[in-house]
Amino acid sequence: MTLTTKPTAEQQPEPDVATPRLRTRLRRSRFWIIAAVFAIGVALVLMFVTRGASIDAALLSPGNQTPNGGRALAQVLRQEGVTVSETTTLDATLEAVEDAESTVLYFDPTGLLDAEQLERLSDADARLVVVTPRASVLRALFPGVSFAGSADATEVLTADCADDTADRAESVTGGWTLYTSTDDDTEACFTGDTGGSAVISQDDGERVLLGSADALTNDLVDRAGNAALALGLLGGTEQLVWYLPSLADVPVTGPPSLDELTPGWVAGVTGTVVITALLAMIWRGRRFGPLVIEDLPVAVRASETMEGRARLYQRSANRRRALDALRIGTVSRLAVATGLSRHASVVEVADTVAGVAGLDPRHVRAVLLDADPTRDAELVALSDHLLDLEAAVARATDLTGRNHP
Repeated sequence: MTLTTKPTAEQQPEPDVATPRLRTRLRRSRFWIIAAVFAIGVALVLMFVTRGASIDAALLSPGNQTPNGGRALAQVLRQEGVTVSETTTLDATLEAVEDAESTVLYFDPTGLLDAEQLERLSDADARLVVVTPRASVLRALFPGVSFAGSADATEVLTADCADDTADRAESVTGGWTLYTSTDDDTEACFTGDTGGSAVISQDDGERVLLGSADALTNDLVDRAGNAALALGLLGGTEQLVWYLPSLADVPVTGPPSLDELTPGWVAGVTGTVVITALLAMIWRGRRFGPLVIEDLPVAVRASETMEGRARLYQRSANRRRALDALRIGTVSRLAVATGLSRHASVVEVADTVAGVAGLDPRHVRAVLLDADPTRDAELVALSDHLLDLEAAVARATDLTGRNHP
């Protein structure tokens, strides 16, 4: 007699908790958390590296360190006590020259400013140094001055005027555009072979036309007297506004944009609706619980499996596969009936069956191995031959057993 004791409340096992705890969820999501943190870290590093590695490549820009930049000249001016500030819009330039004695370096190789903007720049209370202007700018800022050819990049132009800055420079080089003037109040310096001058000064030096941007670049500013001329023209005041116009100076034309036509309250309402929709989705969204393991019925009748496979073979017209399925069963039963191992080869079984039943070995091999049906009738005939082989072996073994009790 076996005695059983009922486990106490303390001895009873704790029931499994169906809902996973926070620690379990974090453990399962550890890979995705690490991947997300890694992706965010890579994005932040790339953002800072890209920002730090951005290069100012604008022609004659004071921050451009390449040969066509103006960083070297800007650095020397700062060392001499001049405040150098770069602007890219006309409004910023005019605002910068309001409260200090300033010089404006204006370089606009693409001619972005229109006539009205050029007039505003001309009226600014600052000394204006214009570098290689286009024809429209030249007519607006220097009336009476016209183009007069150019000097070769290797040609050295010698100072030929009474200007102190030009006398200190003595000579310049670097490929200059030459100009002529019909205004008696202008003074021209550095005359080339064509008779034009590289530098033209108006209004007692308050407006200077400079015929070369290359002479101010990092690559050529140290040639001949280029540096002396640049420092004399740009370093005479406390502040230098280095003005390089940008697309922001181009007046906007055409119909108003969608942003301009949209009322101001639309953005706020749209954002509120989107946030509300997201919160509603989180609130009412379906939450899937843990997977539930459920035992399914696995008992399937052999006849159903056989019929299902037969239909598949019939649908795909795979007669050889269907015949092989029949042959496997027949060969296994024949091997047992003839006393062979279940692992015996088909050839061994065929030869043994032919010897036991007194049949032609070639016929037995064809039925068990070689025959390949191409029609349904041939498949049915071969299946009948398989049954005949089993019946013949059964009769032969039964007869042998009777003769040898």
